[in-house]
Amino acid sequence: MYILGVWDGHDSGAALLRDGGIVFASNEERYTKRKLEISFPRNAIHAALRFEGIRPSDIDVVAFPTTELTKTLSRVYPGQKEAYYRFRRRKMLRPRAEALMHYSKYMMTSIGPLPLCKSISKSCISSELRDIGFRNFKIHAVDHHVAHAATAAFTSGIKDCLVITLDGTGDGLSGSISTLENGHLKREFAVATRNSIGIFFEQVTNIVGMRELEDEGKVMAMADYSFPFRFEENKLKEFFTVKGLEMKAKYGPARQYDMLGRVAWGMPREQFAYMAQQLLEDVVEKFVSNALNQYGMSNVVFAGGVMSNIKANMKIRMLDKLDKWYIFPHMGDGGIALGAALAANYNMNGISSYRFDNAYLGDGYDDGQVESLLKKERSNGIEFQEEKHKGTHAAEIIEANDYILWFQGRMEFGPRALGNRSILGNASSDKVRDKLNTYVKQREWYQPFAPSMLEEEARHLLVDVKGMDRFMTMGYAAKPSMKDVMRSVVHVDMTARPQMVGSENMQYRELLSGVKKRSGHGIVLNTSFNIHGMPIVATPEDAISTLKKTHSRYMFIGNYFVENKGAGA
Repeated sequence: MYILGVWDGHDSGAALLRDGGIVFASNEERYTKRKLEISFPRNAIHAALRFEGIRPSDIDVVAFPTTELTKTLSRVYPGQKEAYYRFRRRKMLRPRAEALMHYSKYMMTSIGPLPLCKSISKSCISSELRDIGFRNFKIHAVDHHVAHAATAAFTSGIKDCLVITLDGTGDGLSGSISTLENGHLKREFAVATRNSIGIFFEQVTNIVGMRELEDEGKVMAMADYSFPFRFEENKLKEFFTVKGLEMKAKYGPARQYDMLGRVAWGMPREQFAYMAQQLLEDVVEKFVSNALNQYGMSNVVFAGGVMSNIKANMKIRMLDKLDKWYIFPHMGDGGIALGAALAANYNMNGISSYRFDNAYLGDGYDDGQVESLLKKERSNGIEFQEEKHKGTHAAEIIEANDYILWFQGRMEFGPRALGNRSILGNASSDKVRDKLNTYVKQREWYQPFAPSMLEEEARHLLVDVKGMDRFMTMGYAAKPSMKDVMRSVVHVDMTARPQMVGSENMQYRELLSGVKKRSGHGIVLNTSFNIHGMPIVATPEDAISTLKKTHSRYMFIGNYFVENKGAGA
């Protein structure tokens, strides 16, 4: 039985289940080359079918999330969705009515599904699918936060747990608490959109001059460049309160946007970012702590865009009452195509547990395809040779204070490069860090890079390691004695967002083991294989193009070592 999950909103994508297993998952941005794509995911759907070697007519069930009014209207009028995408990503001249556009959005955010919304959305999705050859399929609409909850609950490997979702908005809610017990997922509590801590942080991101739904991580990073102050002195502390499970915003979204602008007007951006980050951490920590008390459980799994904030997650991890934790690696809306498919399979067949050892769920390419492309590039200064010991060779280059482009196996599902579509460098080199930030990634100087490390190295390098984080979802403090070892992969406050690599990626472990033999520690700088503002590379063509555009010298792609003779020094 095949179930296809489809999401046609922010960071659209598709996911495919076969019986009780996850076969494929990818996002549309990887194919259109538009970051956080919002169009119907035709390319991702075709990629899923192509990977499995099936036709549209082989799909039995299609599931999709979110039938609220605004999403339904965007399906009926897709031009409206495209206009908002260009506005949000600032791919247009600043409109004179910018403030009005924001206020209009925030006034509509609390409107959830209305009568006829579900049937209209089903009709729109079905029409798109029939246009690309789908026939005789059943279609299921799934609640937005049920889809988020399903991703965390059904892939965590934790049998009994709380399931908490927090995001901006979806189907009239900004959060939920569910319980997973004996394979049964039950919603216990919901947070209305009016009280959205996610919308709050979106608004802060916009007010400091960045792109909402995209640059929230930059706000988190910027916050650490403010002078610190106690929470009692925070001018935003009254904007939210948490009593028991009741998370309450002082103002509705539209009024809140106005009030935040007034507070931000008279202070530096980093100070305003610090206030917002401090409030977010306080609210999320209290909410989770109170939920643990309320339901008497010690294991928690999370999803939703707010859970991409690794500093807030770090506070959660340190709660005394918390035992096991898990954050779904594609925690934002880009993960809910898979969530819709998982929820549909649960509702129809009662399946509530999936093997999810890794996030390598996208496209892969064989050496024949790679070699054919590389041969065409010889006239452009690209030389290549077959490499039998690529991990060892890559480690040699990295330890010589350089960096490499690394394209291996199947593409990662989610926003993090996890060692298959990565740029890797020396974790102790300021020179490599600065070169990657300025000339290769072309991004803001204050954004930190993340480390990949052998799982057994984590307790030697980091403080208070609790569980293993294979997906870069959590912040950790580096040990002061390891400052020089990790200088290019820690933030100004000596925290890091690590990937702890186990047996799920043996090629990557070989590379990290090679680094350990030379330096004494199995750790590298790992950043996504892309230029800032572009999606992570998906194909060998993308990889070669990025090699040339960034004037990088070394790349390992499949079983080939590539040298760009036209690269700069």
